[in-house]
Amino acid sequence: MGENENTKAAESFDLIIIGGGTAGLTAALYAARAGVSVLVLESGSIGGQIAVSPEVENYPGIPKISGAELGMILKKQAESFGAIVRLESVKYVENVPEVEGDEACGRMLKRVATRRHLYTSKALILATGAANRRLGVAREQELTGSGVSYCAVCDGAFFRGKDVAVVGGGNTALDDASYLADICSKVYLIHRRDEFRGNPETAEKLSAKPQVEMVMSSQVTELLGSPVLTGISVENRVTGEVRQIPVSALFVAVGQQPQNEMFRSLVDLTPGGYIAAGEDCMTRTPGVFAAGDCRDKKVRQLTTAASDGAVAALAAADYIRSF
Repeated sequence: MGENENTKAAESFDLIIIGGGTAGLTAALYAARAGVSVLVLESGSIGGQIAVSPEVENYPGIPKISGAELGMILKKQAESFGAIVRLESVKYVENVPEVEGDEACGRMLKRVATRRHLYTSKALILATGAANRRLGVAREQELTGSGVSYCAVCDGAFFRGKDVAVVGGGNTALDDASYLADICSKVYLIHRRDEFRGNPETAEKLSAKPQVEMVMSSQVTELLGSPVLTGISVENRVTGEVRQIPVSALFVAVGQQPQNEMFRSLVDLTPGGYIAAGEDCMTRTPGVFAAGDCRDKKVRQLTTAASDGAVAALAAADYIRSF
């Protein structure tokens, strides 16, 4: 605990949700409708990662919407039932006894500190998502949403019948290339090594598809085009040869990076840094739940994040009622 923080008057809620993406805001909606007092803390953009997407067309019931608009709709819907959403960065979280200094009291509160405030709650939902790893190429952020994407399943359909590229060597990159090969005219799969880290059988099947070209031992060095992507420069790491490849989209699949280290005292983390929690969203600490992309899971989509949010919220409401 930071200096003088133990003297701050803590604001109390039944439930605190860390993360204002699809999972966190869905959890807020369900918990607030269940009569639970809810605080959502978000350090970045309302809506999470999807907020930067110019078009979302795979969210059930909404044919087409921007990610930012979807985030604001979810926020307003949660607030309409009484949830409070604040833009604050969390500094730390900890389990503390309900009766200060009485570790044997048996009832533990969750204490959450931000730069400006101290909060306590009976239950906590971690919905911090996972940040996509960037390539680190110039203009990458500028072209994100204008040809550069980190989700082939989300955005691939926008480039149906066009030439695209995937960069990465793991299972996600292989799966993305396989998915895109069924809807795009040409798929360049670029990997910086001479062999893939992903499933060898998937790689073998991909190499047999005439519309897929493997570009091995290579890395993307430049993004071409403005205001939208029109191509990429690729350098062979062995020969130094630079090749320009015209593409309408570049799908970056070099991994994700969850932001869960500060929660290690409350939850178990996988080697990749994801929170160990099953489909019930429960962690090893009673009253602490994990929802959305921060949880160890196979499929990370808006719909699965929303599903996690609902499950975690209802479980948290049951826990709070028994507190």
